[in-house]
Amino acid sequence: MSNDNNQSTTNNNVKEATYTPPKVWTQDKESGGKFSSINRPTAGARHEKELPVGEAPLQLYSLNTPNGVKVNILLEELAELGIEGAEYDAYKIDISEGDQFGSGFVGINPNSKIPALVDHSADTAGEPIALFESGAILMYLAEKFGQFIPVAAGKARADCLSWLMWQMGSAPFLGGGFGHFYAYAPEPMEYPINRYAMETKRQLDVLDKHLKDSAYMCGNDEADYNIADIIIWAWYGQLVLGKLYEAAEFLQVDDYKNVQRWAKQIAERPAVKRAVDLSLKPMA
Repeated sequence: MSNDNNQSTTNNNVKEATYTPPKVWTQDKESGGKFSSINRPTAGARHEKELPVGEAPLQLYSLNTPNGVKVNILLEELAELGIEGAEYDAYKIDISEGDQFGSGFVGINPNSKIPALVDHSADTAGEPIALFESGAILMYLAEKFGQFIPVAAGKARADCLSWLMWQMGSAPFLGGGFGHFYAYAPEPMEYPINRYAMETKRQLDVLDKHLKDSAYMCGNDEADYNIADIIIWAWYGQLVLGKLYEAAEFLQVDDYKNVQRWAKQIAERPAVKRAVDLSLKPMA
């Protein structure tokens, strides 16, 4: 009888600790974690702040996170080729301080995420072109300057765009999923860490199998290096090189030999070396 009572008490305690979602969700407390002080369920500007504008035709507003590094790399690769008109000024948007909610930044990116870019050389009727979402920025710049993207319709372009969209769809599981619960959540939680670690490793296996017979994401020649490599390397290349979340051992990234080879090869490119440590100008 005593054992039955103890078991009953244990089961009751488990039920009491289980979260039951309410019928209607409300933000009645901070969510905890690294960015809890700035997270809200609403969009729009929270304070007035104009964006600085430099002399270069392209103005980048970003941070050297994996998402930001994507655009850094392409801009530096264009600079490496000496492409006229691809000069840029880069300004720091400190997301931990809420710079992304300034009125000027929200004006060019209503989603309040980095990176964002404004092309002043495309000014028509006093209206420069503003872009947000890293994939859109990479496609725009690559097509504008005719570099690092297959232009003609066909297999090469289809492969490039497919892998580009693969990264855009997959990275939230790595960054917002695995990265958040492994590195930024207020306390470690087994289920979400296991769930997103499994998916991250599956994605690494997708890449490893693909790169077994391919030097780059879309071919074996230097000319095949393109924005698909750039956008994927910023997340998965840096991950297997031990640059993200201090999670290399946990995820056993050394097992992915083909991804390792590809990541190291791209990391040695002069433009990539400059891009990961790009000096960003202060907003003020």
